[in-house]
Amino acid sequence: MKDIHKKEGLNVPAAKLPEEAEAKDFRSSMSWRINRIEAELVEGFQFIADFPKSVTIFGSTRFNEKDEWYREARELGETLAKEKFVVVTGGGPGIMEAGNRGAYEADGESVGINIQLPMEQRINPYVNHSHGFHYFFNRKLMLTYSAQAYVYFPGGYGTLDEFFEIITLIQTKKIETSIPVILVGKEYWAPICEIIEKNVYEKFGAIDKADMKIYTLVDSAEEAMKIIRKSKPRNEWD
Repeated sequence: MKDIHKKEGLNVPAAKLPEEAEAKDFRSSMSWRINRIEAELVEGFQFIADFPKSVTIFGSTRFNEKDEWYREARELGETLAKEKFVVVTGGGPGIMEAGNRGAYEADGESVGINIQLPMEQRINPYVNHSHGFHYFFNRKLMLTYSAQAYVYFPGGYGTLDEFFEIITLIQTKKIETSIPVILVGKEYWAPICEIIEKNVYEKFGAIDKADMKIYTLVDSAEEAMKIIRKSKPRNEWD
């Protein structure tokens, strides 16, 4: 197995990351920020373009290897790697670590699109290709731009944000409508799906019935893989 170099203190939930003080010089100007955003996008697209046939895994940063969803995410990462999919995560702890770990231990392509801290990168030890971003929104774009499927394990605000953003983009046809969006963990996701159905759709009529078919609820890595195997390659790089 490849050597693992752990960076203690950095592989933590996003809410516990150290605060970064804003520079009080030219770097705080709007024009500089715009240039930095543009540069990150150019570098990000150049990085992610090297990993076609990828699946992005999302989920809580707070789970460890004793948790069932960590184990399922690890199994999914392993299976994806064995079937020549690239496993992409946000590069952090918890579910992200589990997905990367499964791929890494299967000698697959394990990618972390992580957050750049003032001096180092926030990265779990099971990533063999990484790229760091200062801006969370640039990072989110790279996590989602070319994935062949999106898999969401139980998670916090960040996971929910990423889920609702993707289904909104599919609903509005801003991205390919046939991309699988898979929710793993019925105990966690079923109540959220029920709110969408009973409140958002039936009571308030804020979405169409077809919008609830954008995502699929499953309960295991095995079920998720059955869907992923049927997914179509993306053509963003053609």
